[in-house]
Amino acid sequence: MEYRIEHDSLGEVRVPADHMWGAQTQRSFENFKIGHVMPKEIIRAFAILKKCAAKVNEERGALAAEKGEAIRSACDEILAGKWEGEFPLVVYQTGSGTQSNMNMNEVVAHIANRKLKQEGSTLRVHPNDDVNMAQSSNDTFPTALHVAAVYSLHHYLYGPLNDLTATFEAKSREYMHTVKIGRTHVQDAVPLTFGQEVSGWVEMLKKSRSMIEDGEKYLHELAIGGTAVGTGLNSPKDFGDKVAKAISEETGFPFTSAANKFYALTGRDDMVFTHGALDALGGDCMKFADDIRLLAGGPRAGLGELTIPANEPGSSIMPGKVNPTQCEALTMVACRVHGNQSVISMASSQGRFELNVYAPVMADSFIESVKLLGAAIHSFDIHCARGIKVNKERMEELVEKSLMLVTALSPHIGYEKSAEIAKKAFKDNSSLREAALALGYVKPEEYDQWVVPKDMTHVDR
Repeated sequence: MEYRIEHDSLGEVRVPADHMWGAQTQRSFENFKIGHVMPKEIIRAFAILKKCAAKVNEERGALAAEKGEAIRSACDEILAGKWEGEFPLVVYQTGSGTQSNMNMNEVVAHIANRKLKQEGSTLRVHPNDDVNMAQSSNDTFPTALHVAAVYSLHHYLYGPLNDLTATFEAKSREYMHTVKIGRTHVQDAVPLTFGQEVSGWVEMLKKSRSMIEDGEKYLHELAIGGTAVGTGLNSPKDFGDKVAKAISEETGFPFTSAANKFYALTGRDDMVFTHGALDALGGDCMKFADDIRLLAGGPRAGLGELTIPANEPGSSIMPGKVNPTQCEALTMVACRVHGNQSVISMASSQGRFELNVYAPVMADSFIESVKLLGAAIHSFDIHCARGIKVNKERMEELVEKSLMLVTALSPHIGYEKSAEIAKKAFKDNSSLREAALALGYVKPEEYDQWVVPKDMTHVDR
């Protein structure tokens, strides 16, 4: 392999000749071989940030027009995916993300200088003086973090979330009058319809989206302009506002400059809050996926109230067995999201003095949660939820067997007599009707009038 010599404040560094990065990237590449690379969404956000910063610096006369155009052109090439192999740095590096900021600065400068040279210009772009002008890693990484988080929510999650909501809404309408037994404490309860049950899942998803969107509003506030410690040293007064506006125009999202840059550099409550809503969504997914696989349990020795699609063989030893694999995948993702909430909460608490130096792991955890939830929800929707079928006969059988239908008698004969009927039916292994008539507490016509499972659901209220 051929190398070229690059320089930084610590001296000379050998860099592979066929790569665009410089000395600081190479040092990080050699020093931190820990885990996986920084999410591509962070790289994309950095490219947007550098493009917009160059625009603002050029407009204020601090950056030559030729340099500004070359930087923006380089960023556009990165955004188009042309230089994906030039960003090799891992998540577990310096906690400020300085190496990733410099990786972007160096690659942008190298690409820009190639363009300037090809055009015959004698100007050269410097990674610190030009690409990083009026910026610090301490305000650029938190800015990239927010831009990447907002992009990820819109690009990966909201669409699948809306689709699954629509699927459950359709199932709720389809089965709104299909009566089943309710269960509380995993014990028989009074009846409801399957449509009513699913309507609760619909509301979960809608509220989760609303809470995530509430959190997203905090992520619209950007740290750019705070530079090293929040004072804005080496940055003009309106730099943050102008760059935030440019990013907003570039992305279509309503980004603004954070009112308090000291908070923006050291506080990560916004990430905890927003990921908390993702965590709640994960909890919702755990709940209805578990409900579905339990309701579909069997096919002969379980509840068997639902049939879900058989997507693949379920056992290497038991022929013909089919498992609720989409439910299992979704619940495993929920576990990962719960774990990421712990990571983000702990990392957020570590904002010592003027900077939180756990931003890279928060970025990685947040983006992972969003992408996993989006992918798992989409898979669950396509391969499971849309194919759910009700086993009406089984539901009717279990409703008829349930002792909790006795609740309908309570307003007419009182709680104690109703409880006595339920106990007798259970002890004698008889129906409620048989027990009620045997005890003489109701007449046949009264029982038939009062104990009507569908009426108990109040579905037509």
